Amino acid sequence: MSSRFPFPPPILPILAATLLLLTATPPDATAQRKFATVDSLRHIQSVEPRTGPPGTVVKVYTENLPLQAKIHVGVGAMRAGFEALAEGTQEMWGEVSATVRIPDYATWERPLVFIVFNGIFSPIGISDPFHVTNEEGLVQRAGRITDEGLGCVTLRDGDQYVYALTGDLGDLKPGDEVVVEGTITVDGPCEGADQIAVANLRRGG
Repeated sequence: MSSRFPFPPPILPILAATLLLLTATPPDATAQRKFATVDSLRHIQSVEPRTGPPGTVVKVYTENLPLQAKIHVGVGAMRAGFEALAEGTQEMWGEVSATVRIPDYATWERPLVFIVFNGIFSPIGISDPFHVTNEEGLVQRAGRITDEGLGCVTLRDGDQYVYALTGDLGDLKPGDEVVVEGTITVDGPCEGADQIAVANLRRGG
C-alpha cells in the first residue's frame, strides 16, 4: 500500500520548522546532531501497516531515493529526535526496503515517522505518520479545532498533523482546544486526511 502525505500535503510545512535540525542515534554510537534542508528530504512511498501497537513490525519501501553506499532506517517523533533501528537494502535502481519494529516505548499520544539515513546518518527520506495505538486499538490526540476548508471537523495536533473527526462532537468550533481518543483510519474520505472516530472527548489541552 502506498501511503500518502497527511493533509495539508506535503509535509514540508512541518519540516521547515522541525527538521532543519535532527537528532539521530545510530547503533552503538553516541547521539549525533545532523542537519538537513527541507528540499533534501524525499517522501518514503510505502509504509505497511500505518497503525498498530508497540511491537508492530512495519515494512518500509521506497523507490525515489538517491543511490547510497549504505542505508539506515530509523523511527521517531517530530521535534523529539530519531533512533536508527535497522539497516536497509538498496537495489540497483535505488529501491530501499527495510523491516522495522515499533519500539516498546512508543506512545499512543503522538504519531511516529520513519526516516531513511545515508551512511553518515544524514537524513534523506521521511514517511507519512505511523499511528501508535494502545491495547484497545485507540489513539489519543491533543490539539486545536481548525477550519481547513475540507467540509468536515478537523483537529490540528502539536506536530501540525491534521485529522478529520467523526462521532459525537457536540458544538465544537474552530479555536477550541480538545483532547480526543478514538480509532483511526488512514487516508480517510475527507480529502485523504487520516480520520479519528472519536470515542472520548474533553475540552482543554
